[in-house]
Amino acid sequence: MPEEKKLVGKVSHFFDKISVAAIELTDTLRVGETMSIEGATTQVEQKVDSMQIEKETVTQATAGQAVGIKVGAKVRPGDKVYVVT
Repeated sequence: MPEEKKLVGKVSHFFDKISVAAIELTDTLRVGETMSIEGATTQVEQKVDSMQIEKETVTQATAGQAVGIKVGAKVRPGDKVYVVT
């Protein structure tokens, strides 16, 4: 079965020193889901191990919220964030 992707948000900022992406959500994202961050020069796929809103750890976030997620590679503002199913 081919994997499907659902757009859930976009990267608004990348904190290089701590390798954290700030993501503005347009849909729900949960810890444990696999996300794919894609852009012109970006292709990162990883499991969401943890995320934070205003330095508070959360297990789920919904549309309109901004979350911080540690990522394994450099991402760029404007990169699209998908949930892979």
